[in-house]
Amino acid sequence: MARKYKHLGVRLRLVLGPDIAIGPGKVDLLEKVKETGSIAEAGRTMGMSYKRAWQLIGTMNDAFKQPVVVTSRGGASKGGATLTQFGEELLTRFRQLQRETEHVAESTLTDLKNALANGERTN
Repeated sequence: MARKYKHLGVRLRLVLGPDIAIGPGKVDLLEKVKETGSIAEAGRTMGMSYKRAWQLIGTMNDAFKQPVVVTSRGGASKGGATLTQFGEELLTRFRQLQRETEHVAESTLTDLKNALANGERTN
C-alpha cells in the first residue's frame, strides 16, 4: 500500500540536557500562554490537560536559571500567567532557529519529496 505524504518538513528539538528538551510542543504552549495569559487556557486550546500544561511549564521553569513563565494568584484580579523576558527570548530564538533550519533543509526536502513512491515503485 502506497503512502501519500501531504507535508514533509523538519521538526526542531533542542536537547539541552538529560532532563530538558525544547521542541515545537513546548514552544507552542509558550505562545498560547503569551496569547491567553493563562496556562490552563493555553493547554485547553492545544487539547492538553491542565495538569500536563502545568507540568511542561514547570519543567521549563526548573531547567533554567530564570523562569520562563510567571504566574499570579487569582482572586479579584483573576490571576494569570505571563512570559518572562527570558521566556520571550526563548520563544523568539527557537522560532528563528526553526525558520533557519527549514530554509537550510528546503532543497533536501524537495528532493526527497520527488523521490517518494506515491503509489508507483520502480524496481
